[in-house]
Amino acid sequence: MRMAAKAAQRRTRLLTGSAMAALAGAAAGAVAFLEPAGLSYPTLADGAETSVVSSRSVGDQDVSRAQSRAPLSTVSSVNREGTWQLGGEDIDTSQLSRPGANNPVVASLMEKDRESIPAGFNPDHPTGDTGNAYAFSQCTWWVYIRRHQLGLPVGSRMGDGRMWAASALSLGYWVDNVPRNVGDIIVFQAGQEGSSPQYGHVAIVEKINADGSVVTSECGEAMQGKQYSRTLTNVSSLQFIHY
Repeated sequence: MRMAAKAAQRRTRLLTGSAMAALAGAAAGAVAFLEPAGLSYPTLADGAETSVVSSRSVGDQDVSRAQSRAPLSTVSSVNREGTWQLGGEDIDTSQLSRPGANNPVVASLMEKDRESIPAGFNPDHPTGDTGNAYAFSQCTWWVYIRRHQLGLPVGSRMGDGRMWAASALSLGYWVDNVPRNVGDIIVFQAGQEGSSPQYGHVAIVEKINADGSVVTSECGEAMQGKQYSRTLTNVSSLQFIHY
């Protein structure tokens, strides 16, 4: 009986020691997991509380896990690899909406007339040009020739002089009562400014004076292909075909 009691005591001590060893090993593993090598934590005073976890250094940058973050607006727009700016102060925004036209002369005039061009105007509208179909020395014959000399569009079958404004509008030309550029076509209704009481007349703007008057180049059947010029002052009553 004494031998059995001693054996029971030895088994009890052995089981207790094994359990303690296992508990100590688990505690050591937990500590090792919670405290990776190379990290140190500040000692907090009794009763102190904080919501910030200490940062550690990675290369030459600091990595922080603070709950507070700097707003995006305060972040610099300078890249560590170079400089760049988010702003567009150096961009010429006027270049983003430059008017375009297949005809380079028209494109240049559109840039000049930018503030006056009608909304929806199409600079590449049909020109109606199939060659000079007008009778020699007529006002229409000369206007067709002069527009080509200036690189501007013009139609081949626009009718009598008095019809030109309506014909131009039907093709998509810009027409109004203001002389704007050298090369504009002046349209005279029948009998207007001494024109034919039956056919009207057309001419070309060669110069716009400071007082608003215009200097013309014109032709007519009686001129035998020669041009003449005059200065018109009552321009607001006339119509002008631009491009």
